[in-house]
Amino acid sequence: MAIASVLPRRHLIPILALLALALGSGELSAQASADHVSAVDEIFRELDSVRSPGCAVGVARAGTPILERAYGMADLEHRIANEVGTIFEAGSVSKQFTVAAVVRLALDGQLSLDDDVRRHVPELPDYGTPITIRHLITHTSGLRDWGAVADISGWGRSDRTHDHDHVLEIAARQSALNYTPGEAYSYTNTGFNLLAIIVERVSGTSFADFSREQLFQPLGLHHTSWRDDYRTVVPGRASAYSPDDAGFRINRPIEHVHGNGGLLTTVGDLLRWNEHLRTGTLGEEFMVEMHTRGVLNDGEEIHYAGGLQFGSQNGVERISHTGATSGYRAYLGLFPSEELSVALLCNTSHANPGSLGGQISAVFLPEVEEEPSEEEAEEEEAPAFAPSSADLEAYVGMYHSPDAEATFEVSVEEGKVILLRRPSTRVTLTPTSEDHTFEGSLGTVRFIREDGGATPVDEFSLAQARVHDLRFHRVTP
Repeated sequence: MAIASVLPRRHLIPILALLALALGSGELSAQASADHVSAVDEIFRELDSVRSPGCAVGVARAGTPILERAYGMADLEHRIANEVGTIFEAGSVSKQFTVAAVVRLALDGQLSLDDDVRRHVPELPDYGTPITIRHLITHTSGLRDWGAVADISGWGRSDRTHDHDHVLEIAARQSALNYTPGEAYSYTNTGFNLLAIIVERVSGTSFADFSREQLFQPLGLHHTSWRDDYRTVVPGRASAYSPDDAGFRINRPIEHVHGNGGLLTTVGDLLRWNEHLRTGTLGEEFMVEMHTRGVLNDGEEIHYAGGLQFGSQNGVERISHTGATSGYRAYLGLFPSEELSVALLCNTSHANPGSLGGQISAVFLPEVEEEPSEEEAEEEEAPAFAPSSADLEAYVGMYHSPDAEATFEVSVEEGKVILLRRPSTRVTLTPTSEDHTFEGSLGTVRFIREDGGATPVDEFSLAQARVHDLRFHRVTP
């Protein structure tokens, strides 16, 4: 019988601590071959430099680390090299830890994953159909991504310091969802920040403290914490960078928001966490909830579970996630049938975590013969919409969105439609194949007439991957 289902939490914690200790105390029984090490080193050859930030890599088989490597620099200003034990930020790899905290509360009977989110966060609007905690966990809530909305307003995540109050304020003023809850899958960080808020409200303690006391310490994740205050001094943490014309510039998060990302950790702790997931030390019920994939309203099962994505590589089942926040990049993959875990943490934005994680995994997975791909038939592109002079004149004006708290001025310059967001953001719109629809750096813009034909245009819709139909209404200047 699962230990988590028969023991109260006060007894479970010491047992898990002993399990965590046992997982990390044995001598290495296996090591990667020289060929494996050489193959991994080759993947990171360009990042293995004193002039570049880089990555740390960990690979484990059945819980035993068989390869641990570090490349590049943790701090370019102070010339500190990355090490296997360097602390990085894990981006959206963090999401599975947020789900784990919520599942702990659910198994303790303090909430249900089928609760209406408004039971715990009444500030959210009533959209007519309940959003459940399970919807948040599987990205099927329909909630707009708060960071995307903030970026549209001109104050994105890298432009202003946000905290959970900002997240909640943005979410609470959204007049519509991307879709009816459960109708589709679309990635949104909003849900995971709400999960962190729910943990705090239900447990009566901060999300960071709850995670440390109920997850990190009992499981032996001694180098793992939440970046709940980005100003906190964290010994051993790598800085983060993005390339520029002079080489690299610092690109670290300036937000207190966490739960969607913000996990500070090492590759060793990520491997240890994966082994807990693989062996089920937190109990059968916990494992079931973490690995239950979302199911849409039409019965379709999606690839996403509790902060975990299901897929395959080399014909082997893979449970993984990637992460990206500012200049940090991350990958964590588990291949249960091979008892293989791969952890990757980087401090440069030009590292592609999915590609690098896949390349590392391929070194240790069985080789498979690739089947020849079938050539796809070429589709004829529809001709681009060519707005008339009357169309252009109808677009001109001021438009405001209370959901984004943003105002855009639409003008026409030399036959081009321009969006201006003061003081200096200018977006040139290019016509697409659909009538009155344009593409620009902010997304797809579709101008809408209330009666379908008369001028002037009444509003426009702005759509992105994480914000599907944000309306801007014409206003008097």
